[in-house]
Amino acid sequence: MQLTDPKNKRHTITLKEDGVFHTHKGAIPHSELIGQPEGSVVRSSGNTPYLAFRHLLQDYTLAMPRGAAVIYPKDASMIVGMADIFPGARVIEAGVGSGALTCFLLRAVGPEGHVTSYERRQEFADVASKNVEKFYGGPMDDNWRLVVGDLVTSIDEVDVDRVILDMLAPWECVDAAAKALTPGGVICCYVATTTQMSKTVEAIRDHGCFTEPHAWETLVRDWHVEGLAVRPDHRMIGHTGFLVSARRMADGVTPPPRRRRPKGTTEEL
Repeated sequence: MQLTDPKNKRHTITLKEDGVFHTHKGAIPHSELIGQPEGSVVRSSGNTPYLAFRHLLQDYTLAMPRGAAVIYPKDASMIVGMADIFPGARVIEAGVGSGALTCFLLRAVGPEGHVTSYERRQEFADVASKNVEKFYGGPMDDNWRLVVGDLVTSIDEVDVDRVILDMLAPWECVDAAAKALTPGGVICCYVATTTQMSKTVEAIRDHGCFTEPHAWETLVRDWHVEGLAVRPDHRMIGHTGFLVSARRMADGVTPPPRRRRPKGTTEEL
């Protein structure tokens, strides 16, 4: 449950029969929330109104306990959209972190799809497992497998539809991704720095089994709208990471040579 106060500060709580939510504005017994429809307003003992809703996935990922940094909803939604994660897809994810992206992927593939997540560090895998199970209300054994190990040495899938890499050195996993992907499949990498982006692009480009990689980032800017007072907010979600994607070509196919725009001579300029 998510409670929002008049200053738009949000609190995520888990309801219990005898639970009480305490703030400096007073307390709210959980019993006043249980059984109420979403969008209800409850008041604390200090008479402060709180708007009550079930949290959205984007809210949950920002509030979840973290073992590693989470992929922001703006990037997770871009991965789901630009990598074309579809219902029934078979997806490999490497670098599960705290499980934020995993939640998005599981929702996108649906009950008929499957996600396999690889995580090198046991402590991160433990946090991710708890976060995913808490959001979905229990184990996701039917369409999620969490493997503690390195993708390159542990991968055992073939003919998967998508490979998502969120790690420090995704270029080390390009060959393993190519062997796992079905022709037409998509590889999508999330990296934090321009150096990582450059090495990832060059590794995909040099491998020879992928189309020309596409690199981009997304920026989110909210707007303040009150009557005729319309302006951008002073703060925005700027750079969080870069995304690099490409498609797996058929075996034995050589990618067409890249065509570059010829540089003009001094006289032409």
